[in-house]
Amino acid sequence: MTSIGGAEMVDWNLAVATATRLVRPGPEVGRDEARAVVAELRGHARTSERHVRDFTRMVPEGAAVEDTPVLVVDRAGWVRANVAGFRELLGPLLGRMQERRGATPGGAVLGVVGGKVTGVELGMLLSFLASRVLGQYETFAPVARDLPGGSGGGRLLLVAPNVVHVERELEVSPHDFRLWVCLHEETHRTQFTAVPWLRDHLQGEIQAFLGATDMDPMTVLERLREAAQALAGARPDGERGEEGRSLVELVQTPEQREILGRLTAVMSLLEGHADYVMDGVGPQVVPSVAEIREKFQKRRATGAGRLDVALRRLLGLDAKLRQYRDGERFVRAVVEDVGMDGFNRVWTSPNTLPTKAEIARPSDWVARVHRKGTEQG
Repeated sequence: MTSIGGAEMVDWNLAVATATRLVRPGPEVGRDEARAVVAELRGHARTSERHVRDFTRMVPEGAAVEDTPVLVVDRAGWVRANVAGFRELLGPLLGRMQERRGATPGGAVLGVVGGKVTGVELGMLLSFLASRVLGQYETFAPVARDLPGGSGGGRLLLVAPNVVHVERELEVSPHDFRLWVCLHEETHRTQFTAVPWLRDHLQGEIQAFLGATDMDPMTVLERLREAAQALAGARPDGERGEEGRSLVELVQTPEQREILGRLTAVMSLLEGHADYVMDGVGPQVVPSVAEIREKFQKRRATGAGRLDVALRRLLGLDAKLRQYRDGERFVRAVVEDVGMDGFNRVWTSPNTLPTKAEIARPSDWVARVHRKGTEQG
């Protein structure tokens, strides 16, 4: 799907090997403690299902949750899972780019060299991210022998060494922190299992975004190279001002900007909803939730060095941090106005999702979806 004449645009196996070799070692944990951490995370994931359902009043359809596995992984496992997801999601785009490159003089040679270069550089980026992610609901998860997934796609990843690292760094209760993390990730699993159209809608938007790209293959390599060089410290990217743009911003066409606006709104909703649920459930089941939240927010805001700041900007991760804040504010305002059942009308169809402008002005969403719908009814 992504190769012509055996040469791939991205050497995915090399990406995995590079990331696995470069990723930082996790915290020192004895064998018995490691087993206990894995067991507790799995237990918290199961417990979180009930807490999230009771608070959100969202009920997964059929056996959707039972069919969606929870995998407790190390950093290398997170890399393998994400490379599999990228390969699945980017396949159509890379196939088109491959065809374009194959028609150019020297395309076959560029294919071999470019695929390996891109594999190395993607591996470097993943090694950076692998030590930072606590958990992740993989929406587009192809099933593999060592990476099971639900029949409809999806799996929940909990990155054990990163959870242990952060709980030690923040000096908080391990039991409470692990449950707190699971509540956030379980909310994402509930969102997709209780709203069956959401996965296909999101995948359609992402494919439309990728399909609208007009970048040539060499430009893609150059963008990856910029990020990888920043990661390696080869450029003073820590000096970059606010004019520095993310990879996503650099590839946009006018059509992509419109799609990206819709994607940003959806992601803000999903991330903000998870934060809101985590804070709402927390006081009842996580005794030290206030301390954890305060320390974690401080870590988000001030924990990055200059290189981290540069990479977050280049990869668009600063936008993700804004999504947590803006989305949580939207959810909180809507629930305060029309209650949880009123808020849950957001999950009715793609037409009831908030726009990017409505994320910033929750009352506009209420007026459009809730009050107008009531008047019509």
